[in-house]
Amino acid sequence: MNAAARCNLLALVLAAAPAFGLPLAEYPEARQFIDTMAARHGLDRDTLTQALEQARIDAGILKAIQRPAEGLPWHRYRKIFLTEERIAGGVEFWRRHRRLLDQVAQKYGVPPEVVVAILGVETFYGTRTGGFRVLDALATLGFSYPRRAPFFRRELEQFFLLTREERLPPTEPVGSYAGAMGWPQFMPSSYRRYAADFDGDGKRDIWTNPADVAASVANYFVEHGWRGGQPVALPLPAEAAKFGDETLEAKYPLAELEAKGLKLPQQSIPKDLRGNVVVLDGESGPEAWLGLPNFYVITRYNRSRLYAMAVHQLSQAIRQRMEGAQ
Repeated sequence: MNAAARCNLLALVLAAAPAFGLPLAEYPEARQFIDTMAARHGLDRDTLTQALEQARIDAGILKAIQRPAEGLPWHRYRKIFLTEERIAGGVEFWRRHRRLLDQVAQKYGVPPEVVVAILGVETFYGTRTGGFRVLDALATLGFSYPRRAPFFRRELEQFFLLTREERLPPTEPVGSYAGAMGWPQFMPSSYRRYAADFDGDGKRDIWTNPADVAASVANYFVEHGWRGGQPVALPLPAEAAKFGDETLEAKYPLAELEAKGLKLPQQSIPKDLRGNVVVLDGESGPEAWLGLPNFYVITRYNRSRLYAMAVHQLSQAIRQRMEGAQ
């Protein structure tokens, strides 16, 4: 979508926003939302109404969601995350939390560098977690962004449930323009399903507690099928790009790919693995990679092959730097 089209869409969205006329809590979709929450979950109507009365429609959120970085070609996207500053920051974070990351790796089977890379890509190791109230982000996108309103209303539902469970005021949590929270940028549904209380203090704190943060990321991966001790992705010759398709899932038996003429990497790979050929836009032409099940798991965190490859390559750069410094 070009800049003019984005501006036109934003104008149309704002014209339909609750802030244009009624207070948000009185907007028809919001009233229906309150009714559903009260009937389905037993939440108090007055409490929900008061919370929504404090929410505001934010034009900055609507503008931000129309320009995701995943729309960039790989060679430009990569430069955002594979930087000296981010690699050095990952090494420093790993050193500072080495014992904790080793404990998390022992329990979950997810290597420290992968957990660290996720935090590096998501929030620069917990230093850039977003400045929007989660309530505002989810209300704005749930009631004023028709393209994905059902998804964000479901996340708003999950948000109110988690604030009840965790005894948090709905106006307190802060996160991204899309409502993602804490160092690992969990959406409310992910928080409720995967956040972990690693230190046993009775709280799942993904905003300030490194133990809960690292364990939550690792638990997310395990719950989505992470295979400990197996590679994520391996480079292929550029000509292997002809075997690529749009799938994210590693769904083809390696023997089948080999029978079709794909020359597999020399690195030892378990023969029972499945994979797919991931094709990315490199600076000098297509890049081809053998995506394995763990690569697909990373795309479950963010459904983008660009994202998964950035996490993978950042994790490898951080590990290499750590090993070289020892």
